[in-house]
Amino acid sequence: MLASVKDENRTVSSGVFSVLRGATGPLIGLILLCIFLSFATDKFMSVRNLLNILDQITVLGIMAVGMTLVILIGGIDLAVGSVMALTMMVMGYLANQVGFPLVLGIGLALVAAGVTGAISGILITALGVPAFIATLAMMSVARGLANMITDGQQIVGFPTWFSLLAYTRFGGFLTLTVAIMLIVFVLGWLYLRYTSGGRSLYAIGGNQEVARLAGINVNLYTVGVYVVSGLLAGLAGVVLAMRLDSVQPTAGVSYELDTIAAVVIGGTSLSGGKGGILGTIIGVLIIGVLRNGLNLLGVSPFTQAVVIGVVIALAVAAEAFKRK
Repeated sequence: MLASVKDENRTVSSGVFSVLRGATGPLIGLILLCIFLSFATDKFMSVRNLLNILDQITVLGIMAVGMTLVILIGGIDLAVGSVMALTMMVMGYLANQVGFPLVLGIGLALVAAGVTGAISGILITALGVPAFIATLAMMSVARGLANMITDGQQIVGFPTWFSLLAYTRFGGFLTLTVAIMLIVFVLGWLYLRYTSGGRSLYAIGGNQEVARLAGINVNLYTVGVYVVSGLLAGLAGVVLAMRLDSVQPTAGVSYELDTIAAVVIGGTSLSGGKGGILGTIIGVLIIGVLRNGLNLLGVSPFTQAVVIGVVIALAVAAEAFKRK
């Protein structure tokens, strides 16, 4: 009887560790950070502040799922911030200036976001352009298009119900924007963990040629991953528009760096083939908690940038140390 109980406990613990594989270090870091901030400021552990953190990380969290898929295959997407701005401007222009229903404007804007991802993927697969260069070019194109739509002007004012979705707490704690982020997290985690497509992404990131010889359509998966990254960047833009009740072509500047940082801090390898959504969630939380805590402590934004940069450098260094 005791032996069976021990075996069962061992099985449960091994299952937990398999889920947390590669994310235990970031998780410990997140716990230590929360403990430190709970002693440093009495406001940090309040329910209101914790809910605020969730609201603040929604945009980053949604984008980070797409970036995780891209980095898992050994790629990179520098265009997500610009694609987010383009999506916002297309949505705002169609809804506020052309007169389309807002829901239709959102749908067409997301299509535009997906197209940008498809173009990046085709440049990489069909023309052999390195992912860094292809997405750098798309970053410039998308930002330029976002400015061209209204000649650099912002669009203000959406239906009241649209903005309320970002601030109305259903059940007293959960906004729709947070719910969207959680759904994206769950879908991303399920895809990577339980589908053949998810396993294929790991195989491509491990060795593209071996994956190709194993019968995996590497080009199709690569284009698909960049389309998903573009779509999620667009979805993040819609969420940001809900929060701001406005859209502007300068939105999303440097968001690609924050997104990559969250994924890397969460333990996903920049060389591909290692990592996952759970680690990304932890990485997003680390950045969100760190920024929130530094704000509560009265640290200037310039110093915050330095601290976050140091955290990113330490995360990358830790990854490199583990590979040795």
